[in-house]
Amino acid sequence: MTAPAHRSDAGLATSLRISVNRLARRLRVERTVGELGEPSLSDTQLAALAALDRHGAMTPGELAEHEKVQPPSMTRVIAALVDSGLVTRASHPTDRRQVVLTASDSGRDLVNKARRRRDAWLAKRLAALSPQERATLRAVAPILAKLSQS
Repeated sequence: MTAPAHRSDAGLATSLRISVNRLARRLRVERTVGELGEPSLSDTQLAALAALDRHGAMTPGELAEHEKVQPPSMTRVIAALVDSGLVTRASHPTDRRQVVLTASDSGRDLVNKARRRRDAWLAKRLAALSPQERATLRAVAPILAKLSQS
């Protein structure tokens, strides 16, 4: 009898990759189920908007670095967000060559609605788990966060 595949490091990596990807895909679906008239954003656009909401004003270069995308790609993302009224541009206070980006009120509202939808979906699934399973996930959450930031 062989041990389950997830007992080896390679097996664990495969199992985690599959499970995390499925969960992320499911959460993306929940994010896109918006209200009528709500702008439809790409994953990159929503991530950039959420970063501005969470961390405050940034230059386009700072936002590109934060989101780990190339500046030309971020320029297109920013243009779409500004055109949609979700992000505002202002002159940099000390460097006239730069602009500062901030999430608009409607941008922050959109991010918060998307977060609430995903949180509600996940909370419903967590409620179906046993107390021990939820305790295990509480213990694992910081480790997953560490993995995601490395």
